[in-house]
Amino acid sequence: MKTADRRRPRPGADILRTALRRNLGAMAGGTVLMGLYQAGETAFPIALGLIVEHALRDRSPAALGLSIGALAVIITTVSLSWRFGMRVLQKANTTEAHHWRVRVAGCGLQPVARDVDLKSGEVLTIATEDADQTADIIEVVPLLVSSLVAVAVAAVALGLADPRLGLLVIVGTIAILSVLAVMSQRIGASTREQQTRVARAGAKVADLIIGLRPLHGFGGNHAAFASYRKVSTDAREQAITVAKVHGAYEGVALGLSAVLATAVSLTAGWLAFGGQITIGELVMAVGLAQFIMEPLKLFSEMPKYVMIARASAERMALVLTAPPAMVPGTRHPTPGGGLAVDAVRYGSLRGLTFEVPAGDFVAIAAYQPRAAAELASVLAVRVAPGAYEGVVRVGGQALADLSIEAVRAHLLVNPYDGEIFAGTLRTNIDPSGTSALVAEAVEASLLTDVVALHRDGLDYAVRDRGANLSGGQRQRLSLARALAADTDILVLHDPTTAVDAVTEQLIARNLARSRRGRTTIVISGSPALLDVADRVLVLDDGVITAEDTHRDLLANDARYAAAVAR
Repeated sequence: MKTADRRRPRPGADILRTALRRNLGAMAGGTVLMGLYQAGETAFPIALGLIVEHALRDRSPAALGLSIGALAVIITTVSLSWRFGMRVLQKANTTEAHHWRVRVAGCGLQPVARDVDLKSGEVLTIATEDADQTADIIEVVPLLVSSLVAVAVAAVALGLADPRLGLLVIVGTIAILSVLAVMSQRIGASTREQQTRVARAGAKVADLIIGLRPLHGFGGNHAAFASYRKVSTDAREQAITVAKVHGAYEGVALGLSAVLATAVSLTAGWLAFGGQITIGELVMAVGLAQFIMEPLKLFSEMPKYVMIARASAERMALVLTAPPAMVPGTRHPTPGGGLAVDAVRYGSLRGLTFEVPAGDFVAIAAYQPRAAAELASVLAVRVAPGAYEGVVRVGGQALADLSIEAVRAHLLVNPYDGEIFAGTLRTNIDPSGTSALVAEAVEASLLTDVVALHRDGLDYAVRDRGANLSGGQRQRLSLARALAADTDILVLHDPTTAVDAVTEQLIARNLARSRRGRTTIVISGSPALLDVADRVLVLDDGVITAEDTHRDLLANDARYAAAVAR
């Protein structure tokens, strides 16, 4: 995995163009149907004018029946074209939003450039709200075109009655859109700032949830909550600002549309009073003046949605176009191989060197928690190989030369705070539904009591972040997932800190038995886990200072005994 070259970020406009190009077929069909809907809506007051002009003048049953039939056709066309047009567009919108969510989530699983400065909460906001708002462009364009069709049909119909009426509609529409185009720029700037502040608040929440326990430990929770209150207040104030801008925009749009409709109605009345248009044409003009407010309102809202979509696309571009901190290699490790760390320098690690042969069960007792966390980060490839000195080898191959897929297939690093997601116990243990070791993993992690406690067993519903489970249950569930993955090399970081001593002892024995013959590394200070390991490596001041069995170290190393004895 080599350090990536810098690439010029692709702007959000490219993302919007990609979304539009990918959905040309659906948009063409939706545009035709929505255009037909708007044309039908416009045809309704025109038909009423013709009925007044001809049917009531002739006063024949045939003319009345023909008029009723024509209105029925128009109403049916309006109803069906709207229903199927929106169905086509919303399906394309939903599919496109899902596509971008998957893309952003995929990038979130890869390290991104350091200068992007996006946290997990911000990436989550981009993958949800921004992906949805970007995909809205697929509906915006057809609705924009269909609204234009309605205004054009109305202008032509009024122009046929009297050119001055048609010209009034055209000039008024251009004036309205010119004013709103200027206002939409303000909406775009305000929306981008709001999205940024909301994402920061989301990132702050994610940080608080992860660090709540240690914050309570040293009394820093009040300062942390105050920090969140500040970013939350900023996001709220910006949301209020955006709402005011939106309100002003919609008020101006509605007011200008009403002024245009009033001008058309008054002009038509004046022309009818002077005998320049007929009563039927007056009815048509008044009807169109009232109707034209809807497409004008829709037409005027489109620039606002375009600006919102572009702002969201620009934020997605931060993730999608950010160069990865490392370029994955192409090699694959030897199946069933071991793990070697050679002269690694990173953070508090000072030339760390050790080797775990294939099939060994090794425990690492780290005297400094920071060193343990940094070692776990290096092994989990959360730190790019180019960001530290030294080499990590998996199955005889340098980590930098392996593909991400190969690393994940052969090496699993399970953190002490493994994520629990909404679903069931079963889907948390075996997300892919392909593991043959679910039952063994449940037994080894001592999750059996949780399964037996609920009538649904493994199908018991789990809330997001395991909100309906205790800390110990969440930790055992995370351990069961790691065991069910059955990787060649398994690294566990403090897997039993939230369970009682008796449970910890049983889990340690089960773990050693279930992983017999598979390469296993446990980074922990737990005496139970240290005791079942084939050997213990003592990590002190960034290097390995001692290596022996747990019991021999207890007997011969006073500092070790003081550090791990409970």
